[in-house]
Amino acid sequence: MLEPSHNDELPVIPGKRYFTIGEVSELCNVKAHVLRYWEQEFTQLAPVKRRGNRRYYQRQDVLMIRQIRGLLYDQGYTIGGAKQKLEGSETKDDSSQSRQLIRQMILELEEVLAVLER
Repeated sequence: MLEPSHNDELPVIPGKRYFTIGEVSELCNVKAHVLRYWEQEFTQLAPVKRRGNRRYYQRQDVLMIRQIRGLLYDQGYTIGGAKQKLEGSETKDDSSQSRQLIRQMILELEEVLAVLER
């Protein structure tokens, strides 16, 4: 999963159900053409496609993209190495993803609290 130290670099994921490729690009600091390429390389990425073949990503997709980004850009893995790492960690992925979601929710709740205290 994305290391906690890198969470500060990326924006908080809004509480939406679906995100466009442009929104995901901004949330993960990755260009749209890179996201489309990663979809071909990583079977774990499968956004919903609707009208006119438009991609709609869900929260778990955004978290997976952040994880892939961390492996490739921060930890220096190759595409092949990142694939192996992700396939090897799929059994651990549920608990890691749950922890990431909990961290994200805590950050969002702290922001809400700060707004309410003003």
